[in-house]
Amino acid sequence: MRELPARRLEASPLPDFCRLPAVFAWFVVGALTVTVMWLAPGQTRGWSGYSVAVLFVSWLALVIAVVLCKSRPWLQRLPGRWPYLGAWLLIMLIVVAASAAVHWLDASLQMPFITASMGAFVRDNAVITALLGAAMLRYFYVLAQWQARLAAVTRAQVGALQARIRPHFLFNSMNTVAALIRVDPAAAERTVEDLCELFRAALGQHDTDNGTLGEELALIERYLAIEQWRLAERLRVVRELDDLPADFPLPRLLLQPLVENAVRHGIQPLRAGGEVVLRGAREGEGVMVEIVNPLPTTPPEPGNGHGLDSVRQRIAYHYGPRARFEAGPRGDQFVVTLHLPGPAA
Repeated sequence: MRELPARRLEASPLPDFCRLPAVFAWFVVGALTVTVMWLAPGQTRGWSGYSVAVLFVSWLALVIAVVLCKSRPWLQRLPGRWPYLGAWLLIMLIVVAASAAVHWLDASLQMPFITASMGAFVRDNAVITALLGAAMLRYFYVLAQWQARLAAVTRAQVGALQARIRPHFLFNSMNTVAALIRVDPAAAERTVEDLCELFRAALGQHDTDNGTLGEELALIERYLAIEQWRLAERLRVVRELDDLPADFPLPRLLLQPLVENAVRHGIQPLRAGGEVVLRGAREGEGVMVEIVNPLPTTPPEPGNGHGLDSVRQRIAYHYGPRARFEAGPRGDQFVVTLHLPGPAA
């Protein structure tokens, strides 16, 4: 059972050739190859030859991208690294057939662009494609392995976050429930329900790792309800979240640890308590979420930075470079701001 993750990494998953970055990579490599060959010493073809070559290579890149996109489900069924070998053979077949067809068309129309014989023209194109195709597929393979390892690391971090239930929070919550049982049994029951829902999320009792912004905000409300019973008037919460879309995709337990940090490091150390501000707004297809808490006069407890780093890494993994995460003091407040882009089209 311990070897299963390693085997999954060796499965060599093919990239999604239908996505724009993969298609763009074929076009760029093809255009760069033609440009380098055109700039080589001794090259006598002018702009017309260069333009036709770029057109031919661009057409080839498009055909290769479409064929690999459509054949990916079939290639994925092959064992080990055979999907990449199969993709390489398809690329070679396309280039050889296209080169032969273009040479025949050039000769039939008596165009002066191809001076070499058909055998030499097809051979040279096949050799160039064999080298470049292998290099491109090796790049895609390394990229896929890196993404698989990054996903595994991220899942491990999420698992550690889910398994890390702070003992002090559990004990305080149990003490709160015990105190409420005699004076307000209904409130004690609600607190137990809120605590159960928090543990359900923290222990990963869901079918997927992703949820919605509405579910995460509901989880935050359950957490704040528990802390409200414990801290009473010391905890004041300002909510400015009406403009947020409830169905926005969001990894589970992304915002709740930030709110917990705000209460633990911003409110709990202050004798008079303080105010936690939860603010959110739409940003085009994405959202902005801001969490503000007062800065305590005493040095913060250790562990806050690790939690922020974990959230920062999860945001980078799930949303990519378009997302932004900012955290730091502003005057006498500590502000955490998340700019999360909408799902890619």
